[in-house]
Amino acid sequence: MIDLTQAGSAFALGLAGAGHCLGMCGGIAAALNLGGPRSAAVTLSYHSGRIASYSLLGGLLGLAAGSIDLAAWTMGLRYLAGLLLIGMGLYIADWWRGMALLERAGARLWQPVQRLSSRWLPIRHWPQGFALGLCWGLMPCGLIYSSLAWAATAQSPAASALMMAIFGLGTLPAMLATSLGADRLQAFLRRRGFKLLIALLLIVSGVWTLYFAVAHGNHAQHGGHDAHRSMDHAEMDHH
Repeated sequence: MIDLTQAGSAFALGLAGAGHCLGMCGGIAAALNLGGPRSAAVTLSYHSGRIASYSLLGGLLGLAAGSIDLAAWTMGLRYLAGLLLIGMGLYIADWWRGMALLERAGARLWQPVQRLSSRWLPIRHWPQGFALGLCWGLMPCGLIYSSLAWAATAQSPAASALMMAIFGLGTLPAMLATSLGADRLQAFLRRRGFKLLIALLLIVSGVWTLYFAVAHGNHAQHGGHDAHRSMDHAEMDHH
């Protein structure tokens, strides 16, 4: 379905967004720790719902991407994924704020979902936590958008869903640190040096994705030329 490289990259991408995740979802994650004895079940159900939401989105995009059997479409997805990864890296490093425009555009779609999610607050039982996680998995986040574009390049519902599930697991350390009140880990994840390291890793991943797309495109183009030449030679021999 997916190889170890893809699985490792998906997990690393989720882990890489640790600081960004704290900023976007840290408030609700911290609030989950205030529910008394039931807080552990509520916390796990919330994160399970969030990861399930990522997986569902990945599966739907993988289905849509796989239904279009065009080489240009595949190449376009890879270019988009690479550019979004680079943009996210620049955003995390505070070198370029262009991804904020994408997040603001997504905020319009998020508003009705946010109103729906307010029905389950305050959270008292784990089904409420799971439902809230499903909703918060849809929040406008450049990291999620970048990951979805990258997962869609698999062009398979199962593979794309699995890649997004592994991405969600990669976000767990930062989110659980917030939920469980691990102040030292949170402080480390917010350090400028750590953010720069993560930003550079995302940029390198984006550049590698673009390089792979260009190399694959050139290979496909040369293959097409070779096929045409073979057909021309066959026609000449026939005559």
